[in-house]
Amino acid sequence: MANISEKLMAVLRCPVTGSTLIQDGEELVSTANGPAGVPLRYTIDEGIALLLRPEQITS
Repeated sequence: MANISEKLMAVLRCPVTGSTLIQDGEELVSTANGPAGVPLRYTIDEGIALLLRPEQITS
């Protein structure tokens, strides 16, 4: 599991809600609900947080 440093976590914000993020395993989770009424989740890929909505990520 890749851990994001505390310094970086202190400045990262959800690009949709502007809320702080918390790490949950291999994902970052917004501390505020998104438009659908649930917290938004962002993947951490090889130690890099992908702060894009799933529909914006192309394989």
